[in-house]
Amino acid sequence: MATIELRQVEKKFGDLHAVKPLDLTIHDGEFVVLLGPSGCGKTTTLRMISGLETVTSGEIYLDERKVTWLNPSERDIAFVFQLFALYPHLTVRQNIAFPLQAQGESRETINERVNEVVDLLQIERLLNARPSKLSGGDQQRVALGRALVRRPEAFLMDEPLGALDADFRESMRAEIKRLHIDQHATTVYVTHDQVEAMAMGDRIVVMSEAEIQQVGSSNEVYYDPANIFVANFIGSPGMNLVSSSYSDGIIHMPGADNRYPVPDDWRAPLGEALQDSGDVIFGFRPECAEIVEDGTLAGNVYTVDLYGAYSMLAVNMNEQDIVHIRGDRLIHYPIGTQVRFEVDPEMVRFFDPATEKTIKREAIQ
Repeated sequence: MATIELRQVEKKFGDLHAVKPLDLTIHDGEFVVLLGPSGCGKTTTLRMISGLETVTSGEIYLDERKVTWLNPSERDIAFVFQLFALYPHLTVRQNIAFPLQAQGESRETINERVNEVVDLLQIERLLNARPSKLSGGDQQRVALGRALVRRPEAFLMDEPLGALDADFRESMRAEIKRLHIDQHATTVYVTHDQVEAMAMGDRIVVMSEAEIQQVGSSNEVYYDPANIFVANFIGSPGMNLVSSSYSDGIIHMPGADNRYPVPDDWRAPLGEALQDSGDVIFGFRPECAEIVEDGTLAGNVYTVDLYGAYSMLAVNMNEQDIVHIRGDRLIHYPIGTQVRFEVDPEMVRFFDPATEKTIKREAIQ
C-alpha cells in the first residue's frame, strides 16, 4: 500500500476556490475520511488525488513519487464511485475481471484474482447475474470487487454508500471497514454523513468553505473540536454553545441567573486568552450534562424527544440559547417545567467568539 501526500494543493475555477491550499498526509494503511457539507471541497480533493481533476497549484506524492501531473491510469489508484458505474451488459464476473483484461493480464491471473475477490466479498451466488438484477448493496459489492481485484496502492471512495437504503448502509459500512482491515489498504473515503465518518475513519478530515477545519480521530473532533464549525457539525445534535461572559473565575450566561464556576485547570488559560475577563462561548455535549435537583444551571423544558434508548431534552436557558441534554429514556417533563442540571467539569469547552476558535487548555498552560 502507499502513503499519500498533498503539499499546498489548491484548486480554483476562475476566481472561485474549490479547494484552498492544503497540506495533508495519509499514512500507509490508514483509513482517512474527508467529511463536510456539500460544496466544501472534499470530492474535488479526492479527484485531484486520483488525477481526475488537475491541480491549480501544489504537489501530490504517492509513496514519495511525484504524481501531480500523471494520468489516472499511471497512479495505480482505484476509485469507487457513488453510483456503482457497472457495465450493464456484462455479468458480475466479467465486471470484476474487466480491469485486469484491460491491463492485458493472463487468463490464469485473472481467474485467480477474481476468485480471491469473490471469496472475500462472498458473492459467489452473483457471478452470472447482470447488474440490473442486483440489489443496491450487491451492486456496491461488485463495484468494490472491481476495485480490489487490481490490488492498487490506494483506494479512493466517493460517497459509495450514498445511494443505498438505511439497512444496506449499515451492513456495507461494516463490510468496507472489514475489507480495509483485512487488506490493510490505504483508503481515502468521502462522505457528508458524520455517523459514517465517526464509525469508519482512523482519522477524520473535517472540511468547510474549501479548507480543512480539523484533522483528528473520532474522539478528537467530537470532544475537542478546533472551532465552532466543527463543534456544530459533528454530533446530532451538535455541541451546545452558549454565549457568555467570563470574570473572576465565573461564566455568566444571559437571561436567567446561570453562573458556572470554571474548573480550576481552566482558570489560567481563560484568564490569559480573555485578558482576565471578556466574552466567551461555553460549550458542552448533550451527554456531558445531567439533570439533578440542585444543579448549578437551570432552564425551562422546550421539548422532549424519545430516541428509543434515551431521551433528548431541549432546555431553554434564556431568550437566545436552547441547549440539549441527553437523559434516561423514561424521563418526562411537561413543557415549560424548570429543570436544573450540572455539566461534567472535565468535558466543558470554551471558544473565542471573535475568532470562533477553541481556547486550548494545554497550549496556554
